[in-house]
Amino acid sequence: MITRVGCNWDIENQKWYRRKSNKYALKSLNNSSDICSDFLNEIKSHLQIHLVDIVQCFGITQDPNNKEYMMVIEYCNDGNLRNYLNKSENYINYKSKIDKLQQIARGLLDIHNAEKIHKDFHSGNILFSYYPYISDLGMCQPANIKQTVKEEGIYGVLPYMAPEVLRGQQYTKAADIYSFGIIMNEFLSEEIPFNDIPHNEFLAIKICKGFRPTISKDIPKLLADLIIKCWDAEIKNRPTTKELYQLLKKWNVEIKNIKDGKDGENSENGDNSEIYFQIKECDKISKEKFKNRLNEDKSKSFKTHPQAIYTSRLLNFKNLPKPVNSSDLSSFQFSSDTAQSTSANPISECLDVQLSELELNEICQDGEDNIE
Repeated sequence: MITRVGCNWDIENQKWYRRKSNKYALKSLNNSSDICSDFLNEIKSHLQIHLVDIVQCFGITQDPNNKEYMMVIEYCNDGNLRNYLNKSENYINYKSKIDKLQQIARGLLDIHNAEKIHKDFHSGNILFSYYPYISDLGMCQPANIKQTVKEEGIYGVLPYMAPEVLRGQQYTKAADIYSFGIIMNEFLSEEIPFNDIPHNEFLAIKICKGFRPTISKDIPKLLADLIIKCWDAEIKNRPTTKELYQLLKKWNVEIKNIKDGKDGENSENGDNSEIYFQIKECDKISKEKFKNRLNEDKSKSFKTHPQAIYTSRLLNFKNLPKPVNSSDLSSFQFSSDTAQSTSANPISECLDVQLSELELNEICQDGEDNIE
């Protein structure tokens, strides 16, 4: 629901003057007529955070008819990350994507520096209004849930949840980093994670055993390596939010500082920039794929499994195995049919860990033995 917020109070007519240039959205909080104090306190704490890369929440109001509470937030006209990608009629190059990923990482760093954790970090909570903004900070749980009930499960979107969280451990900043890795891969590959399989306990088991979304062969190696670090099963191996932001910023500055001619030719520093070389090569391939995809039916390209659920819900899995990395991660290789160069080849192989039904049954049988 879209509304317009008043800027000044008209005492004589007892109404607000309306700003006509700005739009705001009302986000309904389901089951909030009996809103609990825990959730209200959560909202209050986040209202105190005013950050550049976070969708601002101006307060809460109440529907006079059904008594449901609603959050008054900024309206982002380009929708979420998936809407942004689907609506784009022009090819989004890697330079632009790195720039936007840096902004998202900056927003996450600001959240963590404020000693907050997002807890529900997925592409549906990345909104675009030319620039990307993070939304729904800490709002994934139902508004009427009591603190004691939270112990019955966890709320979130399964493909974006860190394996340790799936096993019932506390949300941490490192869990947000894992989610960033999934979002980063989705943004770069423009593929929805695990869209063709059910989001059930079998998927949770596979994630704990190292199963991850496919990394497209068109993604530059440096970016692919960062994705893998973010979604490492070992928390200590994931980059900190500061390290993540600084690396993306370094690449972004490096690319922008290259004074290039047409398509990067005749640049002063291009030959010395590994990230510049990689995105230049990968853009050639990805741009051709984009042209071909424009001629396809997008509804078929992004058709999802009926049991693939991308909204936050209660998840409660028992006896999940201890998180490990897939052995395939260590054999990460690169395509041999791309342009030769003095540096490592930038085109990454598809990474897709598969588990058979037989293996899944074996995992289920010995699940309790693997619990810490």
